[in-house]
Amino acid sequence: MRVLLGVTGGIAAYKVALVVRRLKEDGHSVRVVPTEASLHFVGRATWEALTGEPARSGTFENVPSVEHVRLGQRADIVLVAPATADFLASMASGEARDLLGNALLATSAPVMVAPAMHTEMWHHPATAANVATLAARGIHVIEPASGRLTGVDSGPGRLPEPEALVAALYAVAHNAQIDVTVGSGADHGWADLGGVRIVISAGGTREPIDAVRFLGNRSSGHQGFALAEAARERGADVTIVAANVSLPSGEGIARIDVETSAQLADAMRSAAVHAHVVIMAAAVADYRPAQTHATKIKKHGTGHTLELVETEDILASLVDSKHPAQIVVGFAAETGDDAGGVLDYGRAKALRKGADLLVVNAVGEGVGFGDVPTSATILDAAGGTVAHIEASKWALAHAVLDQVLARLPL
Repeated sequence: MRVLLGVTGGIAAYKVALVVRRLKEDGHSVRVVPTEASLHFVGRATWEALTGEPARSGTFENVPSVEHVRLGQRADIVLVAPATADFLASMASGEARDLLGNALLATSAPVMVAPAMHTEMWHHPATAANVATLAARGIHVIEPASGRLTGVDSGPGRLPEPEALVAALYAVAHNAQIDVTVGSGADHGWADLGGVRIVISAGGTREPIDAVRFLGNRSSGHQGFALAEAARERGADVTIVAANVSLPSGEGIARIDVETSAQLADAMRSAAVHAHVVIMAAAVADYRPAQTHATKIKKHGTGHTLELVETEDILASLVDSKHPAQIVVGFAAETGDDAGGVLDYGRAKALRKGADLLVVNAVGEGVGFGDVPTSATILDAAGGTVAHIEASKWALAHAVLDQVLARLPL
């Protein structure tokens, strides 16, 4: 499928990079046409690197190939995301003031637009009239999600998550009904976690061996950061304790960076004092070297024995010290073996830890870690299954928060 992707000048343009990547992973050809305004948010080089195609904006940048017509003619489907209020007005008026505007006038392919703007702009009568005009012409319009916007504002106007955009695009391509709730959080009440203070750990701890080496794990922090972003969208006051995570934290999320399990334990205990909900999504080392060397251990050709000692069980400590109304959620990354399966070990851990909820997921080489779909079972304190999710980390984050919300005191 040949996808023509228009990107206009909104801050949500950064999300669209993930749309491009997922379309390419599915084997589709993608050509990005950014407006000049959008290049203030995501540069041309990003689109060209992701697609392997030029990302031109101007009508006269490649005149001999007549791109202003050919792009629209050759597209199997067109998506404009984010679509700003200004661009919707231009599109409704049939203007062709740049390459994207020309391509839209020249295409006979299905067209889908994903508006994103501040709530007041979305609710303005002029925007509503423009959207109605486009819909009357057969343009597929995805309603924006509700959630945190630029600055301190929240409300309807947020660009849906990449999973929702891709799912909607495929629905349009197959002439099926669009489900804009897929992966978007749109099926959850806006601000249903308003006023709730949530502390989340993310990433993987590193236990130093010497000046250059450490014991670590493959945790990337994607699940913890998805939880933080989802909680913030639903109105929570979020603090994330990040163990060796390079991911950016969203606006309005307080962040504490740590390295070792001891540092993570101290930071979580301190932050949990005033929290309503504590979520331990970080992968914590079970062992640390008994001795740390201040300089690099040299290679002598005789081998080296490393003595390990157990680290603190942070989740158990948080459960023991929680106040009566506090909810504690743990994560258990498990692998099965001859003695039992992933869920067997998860249920045993749920009974042993005593957390209100335990999220059990299978991990290993290429499974569970990183920005990949996940399969997880949510258990209660007695080891009973309350939910099973096979979807994106974003969808799992909302499923966990749904269970948390159901247990919060009224």
